[in-house]
Amino acid sequence: MKMHFTLPLITAGLLAMTSTAALAVDAAAAKALASKSACLACHAVDKKLVGPSYKDVAAKHKGQADALEKVAARIKSGGAGVYGPVPMPAQAQLKDDELKLLAGWILAGAPDQ
Repeated sequence: MKMHFTLPLITAGLLAMTSTAALAVDAAAAKALASKSACLACHAVDKKLVGPSYKDVAAKHKGQADALEKVAARIKSGGAGVYGPVPMPAQAQLKDDELKLLAGWILAGAPDQ
């Protein structure tokens, strides 16, 4: 019996593991950075404040291969119109690793641990 589906299954498994690993974050460090950067003044984990909840952001980007980069870029540049008319201020002062930490944490549903 030939295994025609072996390579696609292996590839899918590796992608799934990579996606999960990419979202593995230091929740304490991410939450501290979100607090320090005033993100928590407008965003909450599971309810809309001024901006969308982190769970809504995670749901919107679920399954997107480039979600981490998209969310990190949005944090850096700020903007309006994606979730409503209220603009989100740019966080251009954050370093790339900090942007990715925040984005990964948000995409993971902003866990406490």
